[in-house]
Amino acid sequence: MRQGLVGREAELTLLSGLIGEAPRRGNAIVLLGDPGIGKTSLLRAAAARAREAGFTVLETAGVETEALLPYAGLHQLLRPVLSNASGLPAPLRRALLAAFGEDDGASPEPFFIALAALNLLAEISSRRPVLVAADDVQWLDRPSQDALAFLARRVSQDPVVVVAAVRKGHPGPFAASGLDELDVGGLDDSSARDILAVHAAGLSTADQERILGEALGNPLALVELPVAWRAAATPRLDHALGLHLKALPASAAAAMLHARAPGLSDAARARSLAGAAGNALALAELPVANGELGEAAGMPTWLPLTIRLERAFAARTCDLPAATRTALLVAAVNNSQRLSEVLDAAALVVGEKQATDLTPAVTAQLIEIDGSEFRFRHPLMRTAIRQEATISQRQAAHAALAEVLRDQPDRAVWHRAASIIGPDEAVAGELEAAARRARRRGGTAVAVSALQRAADLGHRTHRAGRLLQAAELAFELGRQDLVLDLAAEAEPLGLPSREHARLTWIKESFTDGIPGDAAQARALAAVAGRAAADGDIDLALKLLYGASLRCWWADPGQAVRDQVVATAERLNVSQCDPRLLVVLAFAAPIGRGAVVIDRLPHLTPAARSDPATLRLAGNAAMAVGAFEEAAGLLAAAAAGLRAQGRLGLLARALVLQAWSAVHIADLGAAIPGAEEAFRLAQETRQPLIMATARAVQAILAALRGDYATAEATAAHAEQICVPLRASAVLAATQLARGLACLAAGRPADAVAHLRRIHDPADPAYHYAVRCYTIGDLAEAAARSGHRPGIGAFLQEMEAAARQTPSPSLHGGLQYARALLASGGQADPLFGSALQSGMSAGPFLRARVQLAHGAWLHQHRHDAAARTPLRAAMEVFDALGVIPWSERARQQLRATGEKSHPRIPGARDQLTPQELQIAQLAADGLTNREIGQKLYLSHRTIGSHLYRIFPKLGIASRAELRHVLEHSIPATLSSASRQIQR
Repeated sequence: MRQGLVGREAELTLLSGLIGEAPRRGNAIVLLGDPGIGKTSLLRAAAARAREAGFTVLETAGVETEALLPYAGLHQLLRPVLSNASGLPAPLRRALLAAFGEDDGASPEPFFIALAALNLLAEISSRRPVLVAADDVQWLDRPSQDALAFLARRVSQDPVVVVAAVRKGHPGPFAASGLDELDVGGLDDSSARDILAVHAAGLSTADQERILGEALGNPLALVELPVAWRAAATPRLDHALGLHLKALPASAAAAMLHARAPGLSDAARARSLAGAAGNALALAELPVANGELGEAAGMPTWLPLTIRLERAFAARTCDLPAATRTALLVAAVNNSQRLSEVLDAAALVVGEKQATDLTPAVTAQLIEIDGSEFRFRHPLMRTAIRQEATISQRQAAHAALAEVLRDQPDRAVWHRAASIIGPDEAVAGELEAAARRARRRGGTAVAVSALQRAADLGHRTHRAGRLLQAAELAFELGRQDLVLDLAAEAEPLGLPSREHARLTWIKESFTDGIPGDAAQARALAAVAGRAAADGDIDLALKLLYGASLRCWWADPGQAVRDQVVATAERLNVSQCDPRLLVVLAFAAPIGRGAVVIDRLPHLTPAARSDPATLRLAGNAAMAVGAFEEAAGLLAAAAAGLRAQGRLGLLARALVLQAWSAVHIADLGAAIPGAEEAFRLAQETRQPLIMATARAVQAILAALRGDYATAEATAAHAEQICVPLRASAVLAATQLARGLACLAAGRPADAVAHLRRIHDPADPAYHYAVRCYTIGDLAEAAARSGHRPGIGAFLQEMEAAARQTPSPSLHGGLQYARALLASGGQADPLFGSALQSGMSAGPFLRARVQLAHGAWLHQHRHDAAARTPLRAAMEVFDALGVIPWSERARQQLRATGEKSHPRIPGARDQLTPQELQIAQLAADGLTNREIGQKLYLSHRTIGSHLYRIFPKLGIASRAELRHVLEHSIPATLSSASRQIQR
């Protein structure tokens, strides 16, 4: 590793280890630290070590002024290897080139761009390992930050090492990425003294001790403060740095502090005098610090080290020629490192006849020049120079750059906007155009910033519209804080009716209808009615969707449900429009269940070809308890959303796909679906989807007999959703606990959990979910002897069944009637349930067979009992619901028949992601095709298959289909069996 990095042996050893592991596995790490702490030096050391090891080293660095150029950071990183993009699949290649402005195709989804970058890295790493070194990530443009975080989470199976340096305290995708972090702190005392000894020539021992105390182990401070210390011979510089070579006498210090802060307590005054050690600037700043911070924190506070370093760098420019200072300012505000741009713009500011020589700035160790590019020696130098300039000086620099960059409109417009203060509709229009171009390149965050600035600069009549456009784009980014800020700016501007309706929808979009609220549901329905009257049917449907979600999460009463339904049914749209059907299903899953189920098979070809619309149809089917149809619709929607790179919506489709699949015990679909939904929801910052995925995983654990995992996962889901008051998820966690208790032979405990879903006074009560659990509650009551305690709930469900043909409700009631029947009435009810076809799915049918066989055995009809018990056991085995398999075997043994042990299937041996990959490979997809679907590199897919084959006892892909099909019962629908395709 790099020589001369004193005191960083542990950090260098860690980075060297990651590089050494790269041929076997990938790694990613985030270096966190304060300015000047040495993150850049560690990055350079890692790059040097990687080059020595034969790596391809790709580097990018954020510059504060570049943050408004979409994908500038990613382009800088990939530029040396971009010629290899020709080997990418066409959709990925086009997305990457569109992001870099080299393709005029449709606007690519950000995750598709990130996937293209990941595949490009995987491609070049197949020849030799790759190091990605990203410095000052907090100042990269946001699209590049998101792309880097995306690929950093996915390189574990590729010979790729990602090292990202991020300044502490900055939000962004790396702040909560889940990646390993290395906290780069101050140097130890011995190392700090070693560095200072090299740079402290001419300073006394006392001065050196003072610098050591000021620097706090910060390497940049240990190098730069001695220079500033020696230069601080005048009061001006001394005050600028917050340093004094000679401390004030104790009496003078006490007098100064009293004059500045007469109200300080004796204890605070004593701490302040001790901490300031006679430093006049510290004494001047302490009243504010102690008044707001010091008294609370118990210690004095003054200028931070970062500000002192900035002032030191600014002071270093004082003796430079005026033309050089101008050129430095132009360099500081420019969003490029091209030297020619700086010199040309500086010449416009100072006049053509004056030379703009940067050599003095190089001599002063402020910048470095490498051929046609320059670089500030530290970002704090750029900040210091920019802050030291007056507003008019900064405006002149921006105006000159705008002129120099007139053939690069996306860069020039930002400089032009920064060069003015007052309104300018022409510049605002240019910013709007820049927003459209950024949007086409996938730079949504940049488009939001451009629209915000356009709203500030443009004419008042356009302000509200621009703010609303920005808010809609911010919603796409998942930035609720920004959406609410923009909405708050727009609301007082006297919006017309249609714009006010848009604003209402934008604010509502983030809530997911939580908490369910009758008044808000009414208000949304009223606004929707006005939007429809204005002719905006699409907006009216969006508002009604919000109102229906409010009905889904809480029971607002029949009157509110009727108002939402009536408003929706008055709209001039196709009766089979999924946007209408989902409103009806969420608002009135019982009252309009028959309508929804009747219309779903008649979706238009246009609706079936649009994955987002198809997702709404799947949601509608789920809400009314048509789980098999919901699973098929959501599977098709997920496939389309994958292809489009819309990972936020994909997470939502997957989680309800998994929820639907778990109700028919299709574990082969539910297990990988829930796992991927949770991972994507975490990545796209959707806590409600995360909670729902966890609830589904808890049900899956219960079905497989893993009771500890079921309880822990249900508890995790509750931690997320209790603050949200997400009743449907709370109901799902109680279902998981109830099923776990049933499986473990604790039916009385199961009753306690399941009845909560039916009790309107309980937070876990849910108007629709209770319809899908009546069979489970009846089984728990029958096995525990609590039949009378659920009579009222059963009557409510019988009444609901008279309104809706919901397969789940009717199947559960058929099961419940047979279980709760007395005497000889049970046998014909079991027969009737089995003869009905049990459209709720094979799991429920097998449970009816198990209960019927147990009843026959109880009534001494062992020979007759064996047939349904044997059939139930075979289905349970195939489904992978282990506790039910064992119970069927026990019942069979009780009738005198021996049964063979259950053979573990693929679902029992593979992780959720391995199962998903195996299913796709069995369908004949290549590693690249699987990787593109799952947003992983093809090498990662290959690594997974390498581990899958020995687990399943096979040696080739050709054997996968046989192994997996052996695990899937023929009774499952084709749509559900192909849920991952």
